[in-house]
Amino acid sequence: MQNSYLKSRFNDLFATPSNPTLFFSPGRVNLIGEHIDYNGGSVFPAAITFGTYAAALKRDDQTIRLYSGNFPERGIIEFSLMDLEHKEDAHWSIYPKGVMDTFIKAGYPLEHGFDAYIEGNIPNGSGLSSSASLELLISQILDEFHGFGVSMIDKVKFSQIAENQYVGVNCGIMDQFAIGMGKENAAIRLNTNNLEYEYAEADLQDCSILIMNTNKKRELAESAYNERRQQCEAALSLLKTQKDINFLCDLNVIEFNGILEAFGENTLLYRRAKHCITENERVKNAVEALADGDLEIFGKLLNQSHISLRDDYEVTGYELDTIVKLAWEQDGVLGARMTGAGFGGCAIALVKNQKLEAIQAAIAKGYQEIIGYPADFYVASIGGGTRTLS
Repeated sequence: MQNSYLKSRFNDLFATPSNPTLFFSPGRVNLIGEHIDYNGGSVFPAAITFGTYAAALKRDDQTIRLYSGNFPERGIIEFSLMDLEHKEDAHWSIYPKGVMDTFIKAGYPLEHGFDAYIEGNIPNGSGLSSSASLELLISQILDEFHGFGVSMIDKVKFSQIAENQYVGVNCGIMDQFAIGMGKENAAIRLNTNNLEYEYAEADLQDCSILIMNTNKKRELAESAYNERRQQCEAALSLLKTQKDINFLCDLNVIEFNGILEAFGENTLLYRRAKHCITENERVKNAVEALADGDLEIFGKLLNQSHISLRDDYEVTGYELDTIVKLAWEQDGVLGARMTGAGFGGCAIALVKNQKLEAIQAAIAKGYQEIIGYPADFYVASIGGGTRTLS
């Protein structure tokens, strides 16, 4: 998004010819390691070059004025830093309000407001974390305009707290961490228990990541997410009768297979636990495969991840399974899987560059014929994290 465009939109909206500061916060894609961030597992996300932009100008009073180019029908949303009460009709502004409330409660007094024009190119409801992107964007603006010097790790934590405690979504920390700590051409292997992390060079050689948006809204994702968490806790309780563990992913596959009698005839809880433990091992193997430059192995691990999410964790759905199956059928696709919460949203495919256009066209044609409406496609590059642009 052009800097001149952002500044022009800001000045048109707020009628104050000025030179606003520009900010950017990316979306994220999780390469592998799905639904294990709340089970003690390691995840392997990366920030992408799609994201949320802002042109913002500090004010002398405590007024906040926000406008989203993605929701123009909402107009300029105005409120005071003295009134950050949670309101049901807040729509998208609930995320900025939540971050502001969290900063204040963490001991960072917000003494002046700002005006901001905000616009993102992350598709809403796609599962690429537009809400976490916005949260980190606001965190960066607050820190920049107040000179707090808050570390990016703390901004990540504040953004997750805002989502959990203010917005009311019981998410893990993966989305905010990948967005805030993203690094160009590198994925992040993150231990979600202790936030230990390492960057792993993501050299995709002659391949690209094709993001395939099913355009199926994730209506079941939140209820299923809560249900899966409860099932994982129940599975953990059974396994604790056999092994001293704190999380499902404390077990490796061999240890897990040695204590299957803990499940008795409860095949449902067995399958939920099996996904978590095998997916955690796939993350380890995927990091090693990328380090070795073995994209064939990496692609196979993507396939195995989707099969496990489909059969053992049951969070894919017809649309995701259809688009992934179509990808598997194309020559030049090394692997494909759903990414995100599931039940809609996006899948990713590792695709040979020389066949990218033909593959995308074939998947698009097949998906339209089977599902009855189109999918959207984006070629993602791995980019840097949340930052001030100017």
